[in-house]
Amino acid sequence: SGLDPPPHSSAVGGSASTPAGALAPGSDTYKGWLFKWTNYLKGYQRRWFVLSNGLLSYYRTQAEMAHTCRGTINLATAHIDTEDACNIVLSSGGRTYHLKASTEVERQRWVTALELAKAKAIRMMNDQSGDEEPTTQSDRSEGIQGTLKTLISKLDDLGTCNDLIAKHGAALQRSLSELEALRVPVEGGEKVKGVNERATLFRITSNAMINACRDFLDLAETHSRRWQRALQYEREQRIHLEETIEQLAKQHNSLERAWREAPTLSANTPIGSERLQKGEASDEDEDTEYFDAMEDSPAFITVTATENTQHRSVSPYGLCNDSGKEMQPLRRRRSHIPDKPNYSLNLWSIMKNCIGKELSKIPMPVNFNEPLSMLQRLTEDLEYHELLDKAARCESSLEQLCLVAAFSVSSYSTTIHRTAKPFNPLLGETYELDRLEDFGYRSLCEQVSHHPPAASHHVISQRGWTLWQEITIASKFRGKYLSIMPLGAIHLQFHSSGNHYVWRKVTSTVHNIIVGKLWIDQSGDIEIVNHRTKETCQLKFSPYSYFSREVPRKVTGVVSDSGGQAHYILSGTWDDKIESSKIVQSSKGGSGSEGKQKTVYQTLSPKLLWKKYPLPDNAENMYFFSALALTLNEPEDGVGLTDSRLRPDQRLMEAGRWDEANSEKQRLEEKQRAVRRRREAEATDALDDGREYEGFQPQWFHKRTNAITGETNFVYKGGYWEAKDSQDWSMCTEIF
Repeated sequence: SGLDPPPHSSAVGGSASTPAGALAPGSDTYKGWLFKWTNYLKGYQRRWFVLSNGLLSYYRTQAEMAHTCRGTINLATAHIDTEDACNIVLSSGGRTYHLKASTEVERQRWVTALELAKAKAIRMMNDQSGDEEPTTQSDRSEGIQGTLKTLISKLDDLGTCNDLIAKHGAALQRSLSELEALRVPVEGGEKVKGVNERATLFRITSNAMINACRDFLDLAETHSRRWQRALQYEREQRIHLEETIEQLAKQHNSLERAWREAPTLSANTPIGSERLQKGEASDEDEDTEYFDAMEDSPAFITVTATENTQHRSVSPYGLCNDSGKEMQPLRRRRSHIPDKPNYSLNLWSIMKNCIGKELSKIPMPVNFNEPLSMLQRLTEDLEYHELLDKAARCESSLEQLCLVAAFSVSSYSTTIHRTAKPFNPLLGETYELDRLEDFGYRSLCEQVSHHPPAASHHVISQRGWTLWQEITIASKFRGKYLSIMPLGAIHLQFHSSGNHYVWRKVTSTVHNIIVGKLWIDQSGDIEIVNHRTKETCQLKFSPYSYFSREVPRKVTGVVSDSGGQAHYILSGTWDDKIESSKIVQSSKGGSGSEGKQKTVYQTLSPKLLWKKYPLPDNAENMYFFSALALTLNEPEDGVGLTDSRLRPDQRLMEAGRWDEANSEKQRLEEKQRAVRRRREAEATDALDDGREYEGFQPQWFHKRTNAITGETNFVYKGGYWEAKDSQDWSMCTEIF
């Protein structure tokens, strides 16, 4: 700040640009360029001013805001004065700023912002010894007082605005009076008089507005005590209810323990026989649950019934037959891979330039990957294939639909800890999973398109079902989270019944991409339709919310017949288990949150459909792979030349040689780009010559239009397993 006062002049060299942004309602920050007097040698110099939290600071440039502040003045003790049309003088504690705006309008904006900031700074200084925010349950009743304080603060803001209006209005009226006193034509004098009257009316209106706000505040204060008394009464009632429920729970546990420890009653005891006969007559008395019906989505409130079924623990290395005897696979597969190296990497340095881009187009080191390709991740959907084996034996299509729904949910159970990105498959890359001798199925995936990335998958099982899908992954990096939207339908057909089911996947979201611990969530709705019988299952994946009282990762659903009548309720979580409950009765209940009448379903006790396998030992150091995932990249003889197991960068990463894996990854990606450029050149030449260019065609899949969905996508055309049996891979392209 200069020591010498500036000369009075209305001319300033150059021009100040308008402020960066107007003072928004509720905002305490105002920024813009002003000219500041330095000394007689340099005169006025253009500076960047920032008004925030009652402090006015200035910098030589906007870039200096990050490191160097040239001066600051506290508005709480400052005096604000205006010398002429464009000048502002700020003085505080012996320090004076002589400022000049480029226009009178801009000067007035700054003066208004400074006056409001000064009034707020004075209030904050006076309230420094005020109360802190309530932090305990007993202090929350003071929230109303906090609201009233906020209202008072806003009223003070209005009062300040009113004072400014009065001040500027008085100045306007003085100017108009001076004009009126001048010798002007009669017509002009009448116009000036009319403007003067309107200015007076404006001041009266603003005063009336302030008085109305003050009356409102007085009324709120009058009712606040009544609100506090009502709130205190409700709190006491809630505490009393919680104590009562706790006491009842203790009594229930005591009675249950006593019942279990009591000797078994003999068959000829009258009470016992009566109890037995009652149990034989109906199983709805004890094994009954009540569910609130769906409104717009499957949301249920349950009253937990006593579990009277024991759930069998299933081995991830084999199946259990109906007698409970474990069926081991013929070949013992690996149960561990090398531990993940502990390499540090600055994620933000890579991701900051990728916001808004397709994930498949972002060049990333293997540090963000897991040593599996997207084709292998797609094959992981078969982790719980035994659900489909069991569904194929069902005589009831509704029970079959319940198992299909459980299978659709089970495919997400492996994602709970799997925040790493799988390798993007190269165009024409394949992956086979031959479990014909172990579990009766064969699976084949192929990358059929690169932009957009799309993979086709086909599974045939000797146990009565066929599954196929074409999945295109649409993904966007949003700065704080990553959204992954699988596009495409999944088809499942059972051979004996001809039941044909179709559904689509939900959206996956990876949170805390930049800061914090990565975590993944699934959200959205799935509709599974049996196109032969028109039976449906509506599944809802509830998004996680910190403030919700619901179970995290909750999934709910309703299985209905072709007429829309509900027969089964599904409930559970996508990372643990799914249960089904048969509906025995439904009735109309009370109104829901949106005024809609709910249907209350009375059901039998739930039966376990699916339970997640426990993770292998040391899984946290093996990318949290499941038992199946650990075997997916295991080398096998006789696979196709384009199989993901033969991909060198993925193999090096699994071995812990990440630097070499990064080099191989760059080589493969550059090789793929070169092939794409060559194809584009061939297409251009064909176009110039008037020839038709076919372009890339997948080896094992071809395009067909689905009669049910009407979509055109790639389906398996056959030939792969025959080529494997004969070990003739001459048709395969060398992509690695």
